[in-house]
Amino acid sequence: MSGSYDLNWLISVDDHVLEPGHLWQERVPAALREQAPRLVTDELGEAWIYEGRRVPTAGLSAAAGRRREEFSFEPITYAEMRPGCYDARKRLVDMDRAGILASMCFPSFPRFCGQVFYEAADKDLALHCVTAYNDWMVEEWCGAAPGRFIPLIILPLWDPALAAAEVRRCAGLGVRAVAFSENPEPLGLPTINDPSRYWDPVWDACQETETVVCMHIGSSSVPLRLNSNSYQIVNMAWGVGARISGTLLEWLISPVLDRFPRMRFALSEGGIGWIPYFLERAEQVIDKQRHWAARGEQRYDSRTATVEIDESRALDLAGFDIRQRFRDHAYGCFIDDFVGLQHVRDLGIENIMIETDYPHSDSTWPHCITHAHKQLATTDLTDEEKYLILRGNAERAFGFTPAEPPAPAEPAAPAGAAPPGAG
Repeated sequence: MSGSYDLNWLISVDDHVLEPGHLWQERVPAALREQAPRLVTDELGEAWIYEGRRVPTAGLSAAAGRRREEFSFEPITYAEMRPGCYDARKRLVDMDRAGILASMCFPSFPRFCGQVFYEAADKDLALHCVTAYNDWMVEEWCGAAPGRFIPLIILPLWDPALAAAEVRRCAGLGVRAVAFSENPEPLGLPTINDPSRYWDPVWDACQETETVVCMHIGSSSVPLRLNSNSYQIVNMAWGVGARISGTLLEWLISPVLDRFPRMRFALSEGGIGWIPYFLERAEQVIDKQRHWAARGEQRYDSRTATVEIDESRALDLAGFDIRQRFRDHAYGCFIDDFVGLQHVRDLGIENIMIETDYPHSDSTWPHCITHAHKQLATTDLTDEEKYLILRGNAERAFGFTPAEPPAPAEPAAPAGAAPPGAG
């Protein structure tokens, strides 16, 4: 405890759940269960089966409790996972140990924004699967320990009217967070700047219900590779800022935020260290280029030196303040970002939230609160400001009231050490 601010606990706005095998088998109509997602074990091993697809669980998605020497993409079974990956009550044990007061979890089998159901051929069944997941998230996962989990839902992305209705239905259940794609076009969906305003019903529902649009890195389902010979580890290090920076700028400059001025969005697992640079770069570009942008969107072909102008896409950027736009609409979310924390005053203290990424391989578990304080110790933030980043901002953003903290967590082992029982 520091002053009147309890800094012993954090709220993580990006963790993950490995869905239990019974989820869809118990929650979709009985006549559809044979076609619904099933977790099976056969001669090929363990995997989810759905519409002819076979999807095993990648090892990096359930790395909690394993030594770093054991990390691998190679499939892992539920029997080999730490139970906290898929069991809410066992997750609480791991949360208490690491100083995590509350957690918001993204899906695993459906992928980060429910892409699996968007890609499904049978959309009637897919809609049942979406609503079943959301009901399970509220009733079973979050309901296992009220005040310890922040509910996050997925949407029927193929129908914006149905998606808007699901936002409103779940808001009635206390949900204030929805998963969305960082870039829907690679999925075959309209962009946020689609001329037909495809997504406007969804944004209207999110604004009306004060629901935050949470866009997880990788939710466009496009592997980001520098080139065909680049090492995967290079792409993992480079891809975060390279991918999500475009998402941020697209949203901040988009007219969507003019039409829906109370909308808010979060860059889940996106990091924050790159944000100051891209805001500065955007300021420079807007200052120098806004005059031609006001006449229409211009596409220049350097090979033929020709210009195409779309006057319908003109941008009025006179007096545009992208930093204020960030403060009004965006949340940057970080796991391990010493650089970014040096710039949080410029970004806005109230626009930054922390994550632990349990049970993925990037996670700081089981040293979450210890590592959080190690990062915060490099700043000149007051205890009140540290409290906002650790938990206060998440409580406000998602309209969430956490449970009273349990008994103090046991001190975590030194960072980098294997947790007891690892492997």
